[in-house]
Amino acid sequence: MNVLSFLSLGQTALELGLICSLTVLALFLSYSMLNVCDLSTDGCFTLGAAVGAVVAISGHPYLAIPAAMAAGICSGLITAVLQTRMGIDSLLAGIIVNTGLYSINIAIMDGSSLLNMNKTETVFTKAKALLEGTVFAEQYRLLVALIAVAATVAILTVFLNTRLGLAIRATGDNPDMVRSSSINPVFTTTVGLCVANAFTGLSGCLLAQSQKSVSIDIGTGMVTVALASLLIGQVLMGRGSILKRAIGMVVGAFAFRLVYTIALRLNMPAFMLKLVSSVIVILAIATPYLKRQMPVLRRRLAARKGGR
Repeated sequence: MNVLSFLSLGQTALELGLICSLTVLALFLSYSMLNVCDLSTDGCFTLGAAVGAVVAISGHPYLAIPAAMAAGICSGLITAVLQTRMGIDSLLAGIIVNTGLYSINIAIMDGSSLLNMNKTETVFTKAKALLEGTVFAEQYRLLVALIAVAATVAILTVFLNTRLGLAIRATGDNPDMVRSSSINPVFTTTVGLCVANAFTGLSGCLLAQSQKSVSIDIGTGMVTVALASLLIGQVLMGRGSILKRAIGMVVGAFAFRLVYTIALRLNMPAFMLKLVSSVIVILAIATPYLKRQMPVLRRRLAARKGGR
């Protein structure tokens, strides 16, 4: 693999990583901050892609973005209501919503499992036309993704440092303490899931407009990818401020996509890619634990050598 090929792979991984990092940031809010494992991510991602595609096909590429985010908010609201108002476990609530969204997404796509957007104006084609003749003409996808991610990171950082954001973080840490402080954990959980799913819907919308097509399985496995990226980001960047941790999510998404893209380039069979994802998740989860166990293992080895 020569340098040019590697740079091309890096750019592709960066573009996809940036778009998918929006879902990682959503999982960062719901899983890391709110301590809720939202398994509706796959269906919500597809929902954002489907809504964004339909609105763009109707001639409104810019309107597709808030429409996809609004659809994500609705998905998050339903998941939150099932958890907080109906007493359904968070994992089960996510599975129920994810299952129901399959039918809803098919209905939004007018009964089809695939939408073609080859002749559709998107935010990416608009950016390409705007940058035509400049040095950034070939980097229009990357620039759009960068702007979206930078705005999302900034909004999330500011939001989590507001009073409501601090209440959401406190809800994830200790809901009983939050309840005793006259803060309604039902409200904070609902807001947190709505905001998180808005980011997921945005991610799906941008990926659909970037690829110029939407299939019903576009979001399949996205929760696994996002979880792996989140854990990789935590390992690479560690703890720190909200801004540092949010940037870590973006770095983790890029690292995951880079490994995934290299695997594709090495002509790995398509059916092996799920195994690659699983291995990456295992390594991401196990690495912090193994790091903590290394001193113990060293002491045991030293004790055995000393006993001899």
